[in-house]
Amino acid sequence: TVQNDILKEYIARGLYIFPPKESMRLTTDLMAWSKKHTPLWNTISISGYHMREAGCTATQEIAFTLSNGLEYLSQAIQAGLEVDDVAPRMSFFFGCHNDFFEEIAKLRAARRIWARHMRDVYGAKNPKSLQLRTHAQTAGVSLTAQQPHNNIVRAAYQAMAAVLGGTQSLHTNAMDETLALPTEEAAKIALRTQQILAYETGVTNTIDPLAGSYYVESLTDALEAEAEAIFGEIDEIGGVVPGIEGGYFQAQIAASARRSQDEIEQGLQTIVGVNRFIDDEESPIEILRIGEEAAESQEKRLTELR
Repeated sequence: TVQNDILKEYIARGLYIFPPKESMRLTTDLMAWSKKHTPLWNTISISGYHMREAGCTATQEIAFTLSNGLEYLSQAIQAGLEVDDVAPRMSFFFGCHNDFFEEIAKLRAARRIWARHMRDVYGAKNPKSLQLRTHAQTAGVSLTAQQPHNNIVRAAYQAMAAVLGGTQSLHTNAMDETLALPTEEAAKIALRTQQILAYETGVTNTIDPLAGSYYVESLTDALEAEAEAIFGEIDEIGGVVPGIEGGYFQAQIAASARRSQDEIEQGLQTIVGVNRFIDDEESPIEILRIGEEAAESQEKRLTELR
């Protein structure tokens, strides 16, 4: 697959070259070309992760990510493709944060919304069009430089929530990523976290293992309803591209990020090792350091290439 998701760049990350409409043309052109020439290739991975890292809430992550997905699909249909040509080859990418049950319910709600829109709004006939295939990554923004070993625990719980929520693939962040590129040991612990989850816990043996839980079902319903309300707001401002051009998404994310930061600074939201359970003195951990010889080697290779 390829990410090929330009909308999240305008909304959350800022890595774009062309205006939104022209960039959307590049995306749909690739979808059309791929239908003809690379029929087994997945043409887009729509990312909510970057928006969540920028500060949006779980509900906003659902609504903004799926709105972007529906915008890509609508643009592809306008370009002459059929819904069942495009939707089965779309995938998604969500973050997974600290609120354990909310993250599980988030993925469940996203799947229900996508399936319903594909069936009832777009008239998809291929069952694969209704499937929301997703990758998940533990929350980089939740990692702390203070007491970095705590990040191992955070990543483990976040990974468990992603699996219970139904992710198809998973990335676990390393404990030292707030300080440097991961050391080999930190990267291995992140990998072993996934492997213990997959091979020792049994959570992969059952599809949707928390289905039927009163709390999880009611939370899924609530997130779904809240996300649908945000869909309505986006429709009122004319859709995703006008929303980007008018700053709607950026303003919503900034406001959510500010509320969260205020709660942390006021002690209303506990971050272990940061605003509670603080160590006056912390033992330093080994971090990966890139020496001058690496820069010199890279410069030499670059010069030879040129």
